[in-house]
Amino acid sequence: MDANIVVMGMESVGKSALTVRLLTRRFIGEYGDIESIYSHSFIVDGRAVTLNIWDSHYSQCVVLQDFSADSSLFEKKVRWADGFVLVYSICDRASFNTVSRLIQTIKSTKDCLSADKVPIVIVGNKRDLHHRRTVTSEEGRLLALNTNCQFYEVSAAENYHSVLMVFHGLVDRLKDAKLTTKKPLRLKGIVKSMSAVFARRRTESF
Repeated sequence: MDANIVVMGMESVGKSALTVRLLTRRFIGEYGDIESIYSHSFIVDGRAVTLNIWDSHYSQCVVLQDFSADSSLFEKKVRWADGFVLVYSICDRASFNTVSRLIQTIKSTKDCLSADKVPIVIVGNKRDLHHRRTVTSEEGRLLALNTNCQFYEVSAAENYHSVLMVFHGLVDRLKDAKLTTKKPLRLKGIVKSMSAVFARRRTESF
C-alpha cells in the first residue's frame, strides 16, 4: 500500500514534532517555517505500507476560503492527498476550531470520494500539558463522531507509540476507503508551487 498523507493544523500545535516522532522516534521541539515531504515505510498487520507525508504550513486564508496563491496550494495538497492528519493543541481553543473548519474545507474540496469517506484523523496534541488544557477530550471525540473522523489524544513530546497509533489508524481508514492503489507523487509540480509561494512571502517581507 502506498498513500499520500497531509498533516495540517495551526502553527505551534506540534505538526512537525508529530511527523518527526513517527520518522525518527525522537522528539524535537523547535522547527522553522518550512514545508517538507517525507517518505516512511512500516509494517501494518503483516503488510508493507509506505506513506508520503506532507508536513504542511498553516495558512489562515484557506479556512477563510480566500482564493489566493496559498489557497491554490491548499487545493493542490487536498487533491494530492489520500488521507489527512489534522492536529490541534489541547491548550489552544483556536487551533481546535481551525481543525473543525479544515474538515469542512477538505470535504468540500475533495471530489474523488463522497465527503463521508475522506480518511481524516483528528489529533489533540500536547496531552502532557494537561494543566493548561482548554479543550476537553470529550470535545475532540464529539467532533470526530459528528464528522465521521477518527480521534486520538497524544503527546508527541512523551510517547512515540501513541503517535505510531495515529498513523496506523489512518492506514485502517485508508483501507476502508479502498485507497490501496499506488499513485504517482507528482512532486515536481507540487515543489514548484511551494517554491512560488515561498518566493512571494520573501518578497512581501522586504
